[in-house]
Amino acid sequence: QVQLVESGGGLVQAGGSLRLSCAASGRTFSNYDMGWYRQAPGKEREFQASIWSGGSTYYADSVKGRFTISRDNAKNTVYLQMNSLKPEDTAVYYCAARLKYDSKWNYWGQGTQVTVSS
Repeated sequence: QVQLVESGGGLVQAGGSLRLSCAASGRTFSNYDMGWYRQAPGKEREFQASIWSGGSTYYADSVKGRFTISRDNAKNTVYLQMNSLKPEDTAVYYCAARLKYDSKWNYWGQGTQVTVSS
């Protein structure tokens, strides 16, 4: 089992920045791919970014150039640096984990609210 705890959400003005953190506990963190998803009110949860155990990163088109995902295996933590935030980025952001080579995100955090005011 892997437990995930997100932090760093809050209220920010459009154009501002936030850094989300996701602390993982349980098994060997370096063996897990990590991801960030978000869910806005009335919408489905959608992929934002992922970083694989080997370090490869992937982004949704809507956040490319604005968001950066990174990980610190020594701290069992994954980060999402969010710059140039827009009101449409308002959502609950979730951290996800899966063992490398798995196709499904099996572990989820409770989410952290990000609100971007115009």
